[in-house]
Order: sequence, then C-alpha cells, then structure tokens
Amino acid sequence: MIYSFPRLVKGILGDLPKNDYPVLNTRLFFECWLGYAMDKSLVSMRDLFKRLNRTGIAVDISTFSKASKQRSQQVFLEIYHKLSQRVQQNFPDQKYEICPIDSTTISLTSKLLWSLGYHQVKLFSSVNLTTGGIEENLVTFGFDHDYNYGEEMIDTLPPNGVGVMDRGFAGLKFLQKALQSDKYFVLRIGNKYKLEFDEESGLTRVGTGEGQGLYRVVNFCCLENRAEFRLVTNLPQVGETAITDEEVMDIYRCRWAIELLWKFLKMHLKLDQLITKNVNGIGIQIYVTLIAYLILQLVQIPKKWGNKLLDKLRYLQACMCQEVSYVHWLEKILNC
Repeated sequence: MIYSFPRLVKGILGDLPKNDYPVLNTRLFFECWLGYAMDKSLVSMRDLFKRLNRTGIAVDISTFSKASKQRSQQVFLEIYHKLSQRVQQNFPDQKYEICPIDSTTISLTSKLLWSLGYHQVKLFSSVNLTTGGIEENLVTFGFDHDYNYGEEMIDTLPPNGVGVMDRGFAGLKFLQKALQSDKYFVLRIGNKYKLEFDEESGLTRVGTGEGQGLYRVVNFCCLENRAEFRLVTNLPQVGETAITDEEVMDIYRCRWAIELLWKFLKMHLKLDQLITKNVNGIGIQIYVTLIAYLILQLVQIPKKWGNKLLDKLRYLQACMCQEVSYVHWLEKILNC
C-alpha cells in the first residue's frame, strides 16, 4: 500500500464540500479534474464520465463544462499553495536557492477561443532546485514577449533565490529593473548587445544609449557547439557569499531543469491537452496539472518501484487500476 498517499488525499480533499451543488459538488469536480490529469488510461473526459455513469455516479459532460466555465479557481489555488508549502518545508537554509525561470506555450485549437482573440496560452514558472517545488506561476493569453513578465517573476523568488533565465527575458530595461531589485539573477543575453569593459568599476558596460548599464558579465564558450554564452548577473564577487565565474556558469547550466519540468507536465500530466473551450477552464486545468506534479513530489512509494516522479506516477497508476477510476479510489480513501 502507498505509504503517504491516503493521508495526502485526506489532507487536501477532506475539507472540500460534498453538498454545495446538487449534481457536481466541489469535491467531485476536483476529483474529476485530478483524475483526468493523473490517469494515463484516460484520453478524454468522456471516457471518465462513462466509467462514472456505469458505476452509479451521475455526472455528464455538459454539467462539467458549465462548472469549468463558471466556478471560481480559488479552491484549486488554495490546494496548490497548500501543497507547495509542504514541498518547501523541512529543507535546511542554503546560501543560494537556484530557481530557473521560463515559459512554455500551449496552442489553442478551439474556434470559440479564436473568436475571442486567443490563439495560445503561456505558463511562466520558476522551479526551486533546492526543494524541488514550483515557486510561482503566471498564466497569460496572447503573444506578449517573455521580458514583459521577467520583473514579476523575479519579485516572487525567495530572499536567497537566484533567478536563472535565457535570452527570451533579455532586455536593457529589464536589466535595469532587475539590478535595482533585491533579488539575484543570472541572465543570458544575445550577441547583439555591445560590451565594453569599464576599468574604473571593473564591470562591463552592456548596450548603448539611454538603456546602457554597468553589470557583471561572465563569458564562456561551448566548444562542441561553437556557441558563445554571455551571462549578466548581480551575484557578489567578494565576501562570504561570493560566487566565482565558474560557479556562475554552473548555475546557468541548471536552467535546463525548467525544460524538464515542461516535458514532464506535457508528456505525463496532459498539460498540452487542454480540453475546455473557455479561459477559466484552461486556468483550472493548468493548476490541476501543477497540483498533480506537487502530489508526486510529496508521495512516497516502495523503494523497489524507484524514486523518480515517473516511477511514482506509474505506481499510482498500478494501484488505481484496482479501482474503476481515480474518482472511485479517492472517494474510497476519504470514506475510510
């Protein structure tokens, strides 16, 4: 039996109301969404409702669609933040907490959304590599450039966090704002920016005109790909918390962790399979996907199954197969 999954389920679902709606109460609504995200045997919500209807749970796709469009996301946000706090607790203090920041784009195929001017949705996130948790999320619709949201993402980092970002966030205005903030960052800039070493300050002048500024710049090359990397950072060079140029390079290499997050969410938790045709429902599905990810971070399974997130998902899938669906399994746990 799973060591902590039942206790985890009771902790996050036990307080959800069962009688607030006549057909699809809040608890069942959440269970349907979570079941869709985590059950690898489900291709669509219709598959889930077929299972529920054949076993005496009367829920139809029309009721679910209306609920996804009209109900508040607050319940999902509260559960997400509750799990996020649990992931981040009980970790010793570190000199720096490395937090890669990036966005992923999900194309929207519904003509209803196209008629509203929505063709894609972007999810911005930062992953804390010390705790394994997700620091902050931002969901936007449209084609806005990443650097428009860089300052907002930097501000949400922990006090000793280091935001690691790729060239999509690079911009002279953003660099000025990031330098004035009290958060650390490592940002790769493109080769188009003019660099000029300033002997008096020992820093490098980046850019030209009004937007130029003095920054610590670390350069290195990848001989295999023959690519040059220019990293701008405000990490200290002297003192007890000093970071060497080699360490700055190693910190930037950690940025790949956010790409692995997108890969896992899309391949295994259906983030790229948005099933609703309204903005509110898309937001709900995104946060349910993140909740499922945090559950996998927290749950413990027998060692023989492994300790990776995919191992945990496979183990839960094997246990769920003894029931009709995740909805049935969750209800069984809550009624024990």
